[in-house]
Amino acid sequence: MKKVTLILMLACFGVMASAQAQNAGEYMNVFSTEYSKIQQDMWDYTSSVSHGKSARKVEKRRMELIQTSNTALNKAKSQKGFNGSTQYKDSVVEYLKIVNLVLKEDYAKIVDMEEIAENSYDLMEAYMTAREMASDKLVEASKMVSREQKRFAEANNVTLIESESALDDKMEVAGKVYDHYNEVYLIFFKSYKQEAYLIDAISKNDINAIEQNREALKTTAEEGLKKLEKVALYNNDRSLVIATMDLLKFYITEAEKETPKIADFILKSENFNQIKAAFEKKSEKSRTQADVDGYNKAVNEMNAAVNVYNATNESLNKSRSKNIDNWNKTAQAFTDKHVPKGK
Repeated sequence: MKKVTLILMLACFGVMASAQAQNAGEYMNVFSTEYSKIQQDMWDYTSSVSHGKSARKVEKRRMELIQTSNTALNKAKSQKGFNGSTQYKDSVVEYLKIVNLVLKEDYAKIVDMEEIAENSYDLMEAYMTAREMASDKLVEASKMVSREQKRFAEANNVTLIESESALDDKMEVAGKVYDHYNEVYLIFFKSYKQEAYLIDAISKNDINAIEQNREALKTTAEEGLKKLEKVALYNNDRSLVIATMDLLKFYITEAEKETPKIADFILKSENFNQIKAAFEKKSEKSRTQADVDGYNKAVNEMNAAVNVYNATNESLNKSRSKNIDNWNKTAQAFTDKHVPKGK
């Protein structure tokens, strides 16, 4: 009997079938045409978001995928079983249902959450958890189809040849990469956000708030350093951990040594303004030499405090910018290196 070779593009697998298995192979191809395209499109969409594009920027793509996945679902539903079995068909139908639901609900929420995620640590944590859960659903759904595909192939004498570029493998790798990235990012973000509260308190010259947020920054940064020691690495890559450690050490220095100088300047400014107001309230004739000497002393102290304040601010701004830039570049390099790209 003449042999026939059939290529099945399903989850990046190739199918080779004999003439006896040809009908089974053709049946699998009916579903693979829809399944593999949707799986690839979903990978492109989620990969784009993972590699720096916000969910909001690719919103049009999400809406297009909702339509194509719904069309693919309806086509899959209309197919019959093979030799009385609908298990394989049902797995593809279920996968497409999950994809459609994740796009309509999970990613719709993610788009909204993205807009406010940076407002607080809790919101950022919820946003990243939502992304992880959406990704996990897609990975598990894809694995389910692969399992049923193998069962169907074995039952119908179809030989599957795995491809090195299997999307299932890419998705699994990406999941592991982002498990590490997300854990480190949240450690980074907690102190990053706490510093923002400190800077806001400084801008308002609120001494009590400055002290509270200074202590909180020191605490969160120290806790973050301890957490980083226990973080599981991906592929023994410590780059993101090291960049985060450097930033947290900067935050500790800022809280312990530099912020007190700024707080001291604010207190001296308040004191000087009181002395200046009292001095200017008196007429020149009524001012004593002690008044003049006291005022001049306050001016000199204020000028010295301004110099310290300016030098402190300049140093903090440079160090902050250097560490944040380094963290962003390291994070980008980490994901570019480890998260699979393309088809």
